[in-house]
Amino acid sequence: MPYIVISTQTRLECGPTIVGDEWSDPELMESLSATLSKQLGNNFLEYKTYDPVRIVLNKLEKRGFRVIAMTGLGQTCIWTLHKPESNENSYQVKLISKNEI
Repeated sequence: MPYIVISTQTRLECGPTIVGDEWSDPELMESLSATLSKQLGNNFLEYKTYDPVRIVLNKLEKRGFRVIAMTGLGQTCIWTLHKPESNENSYQVKLISKNEI
């Protein structure tokens, strides 16, 4: 499970934060203090934590995830995070001097 999408509406400072759907990794959701719920009017389940986005992003960074995109849509903010698999290339960039070219 290398990708995760999280979102929040209106207020970033106080949560709640949506961190997954019903097919998300239960162990990861537990580590984010998220519970599975269904909002009135929706026909799907989603994991929600009452932690604000900043706390969720900090927890995911400790588990190896990195933000790769962020956008706003109406009153919703959405972050896409990726966790490289052990055999994938690292995101680190090496600076090359003129002498090495």
